[in-house]
Amino acid sequence: MSVCYALPTVRGKLTHDAPLAPLVWFKSGGKAEWLFEPADTKDLADFLYALDPAVPVMALGLGSNLIVRDGGVPGVVVRLGKAFAKVTKVDDVTLDCGAGASGILVSSTARDNGIAGMEFLRSIPGTVGGFVRMNGGAYGGEVKDILVDCDVVLRNGELVTLPAAQLQYSYRHSELPDGAIVVGARFRGRPGEPEAIQAEMDRISASREASQPLRSKTGGSTFKNPDGQKAWQLVDEAGCRGLQIGSAQVSEKHTNFLINTGDATSADIEELGEEVRRRVKAKSGVDLHWEIQRVGVYAEASNNERVGNAK
Repeated sequence: MSVCYALPTVRGKLTHDAPLAPLVWFKSGGKAEWLFEPADTKDLADFLYALDPAVPVMALGLGSNLIVRDGGVPGVVVRLGKAFAKVTKVDDVTLDCGAGASGILVSSTARDNGIAGMEFLRSIPGTVGGFVRMNGGAYGGEVKDILVDCDVVLRNGELVTLPAAQLQYSYRHSELPDGAIVVGARFRGRPGEPEAIQAEMDRISASREASQPLRSKTGGSTFKNPDGQKAWQLVDEAGCRGLQIGSAQVSEKHTNFLINTGDATSADIEELGEEVRRRVKAKSGVDLHWEIQRVGVYAEASNNERVGNAK
């Protein structure tokens, strides 16, 4: 996977052949050709400005909604650390959030400042950067409902602020430019009472605990909900509850979750998802679309021949 190209000098941390499996929730997958953890926004901007434009770049948050393929990720994977994890109050209903801040931190800070409307972020495993890119949502809320604007470092190193309208949000999708890295965002809620906000967060937390395999190695919601339908129900009706390929399994608790029950490869997990898609299509005629991002290259020993080995 290695390609010869010069890398700019950085103030942060730059690691060659960095294992990504420990950094993603599935605990599977290959290495990043380079993993860059910038010291701050200027470090990231200077790096991207000086980096050969042909080198691919992708951002990695908490690694919760992600399959990293077993052959690894070419180019540079950017992981934003503590310098990007701050959340501060701008006014009575607005928070300034670093892209590395978790949904729990954002929603808790909103509660502490009497800002309602951000409770749903408590339920999304990920960081602000991923929420903004994917229009993250759950329990009746979406990022498009609260985003004012976001700070983005473009692939050429330019730092720009994009208003929410420019992202052209749709369901779990934005028009954020390729190679762009979100570094910050402003979220606007509405006035609320901290006790009521906490009660709603508790309700969401209890609902997730009861219905989702939170203590498993999983990637969160696997497929997008088709219009007017629930992905989990289509998967269940197609007889896929508990379906396995290797150590990859469709969760018994929530059928729109895939889990790694042991030492599943990313190829196992992705092939299981494709097998589920085939069975749903055959049963209901519906094409399920992946919500989980799949990145990187396949290992040389392809797993494609394992089609049909699901049990």
